Amino acid sequence: MSKISLPEASNSFCPQSLFLYGTYKEDGTPNFALFSWFSYMWDSEFGVIASIGEPKLTLDLIREKRVFSANLVTEELLDAAHYCGTHGGATEDKVASTGLRVARGEKLDVPTLADSPWTFELEAAKIIELPDSGGAVLLCKIHNTSVDERLVDESVPVEERLRLCSPVRYVDNKYFSGNDGRLLGDAAE
Repeated sequence: MSKISLPEASNSFCPQSLFLYGTYKEDGTPNFALFSWFSYMWDSEFGVIASIGEPKLTLDLIREKRVFSANLVTEELLDAAHYCGTHGGATEDKVASTGLRVARGEKLDVPTLADSPWTFELEAAKIIELPDSGGAVLLCKIHNTSVDERLVDESVPVEERLRLCSPVRYVDNKYFSGNDGRLLGDAAE
């Protein structure tokens, strides 16, 4: 393998899972926005690191209420997820526009997606503000993880459980099947 140094920092070829973050607007309407900067941490217990890189309604609601859900995006959810990622929630009811099936969190007052196979209910325990972009890094405590029961059945091989889950991966501004790498669409379209 021969390597080169890039002229500027990039993660353009680092596959990331997509998540729809769920919050409630002031009027109680559920709102979902699409994000991929999501990872995990350990600080005396398993937790989540989420980053939102610019001002958004979702970030304002998380700052105010300090809770949100993170719902894994599947191939079945991709069209609705893309819509949520390309339309602002301040003036639009994205749930009504997409037909997403919403449920209430089991432990926190957050909207969750009934059709996502893996959902975290999160508390932003620490918010690190990013003053240059207006965004923030959220260090989160996991209050609940709700999953499709088939995904935790260890008698089923992990590759079969992955096919059941059918996650979407994001690479270089494109959506790919987490199962077989098929191109599912261009995020810019």
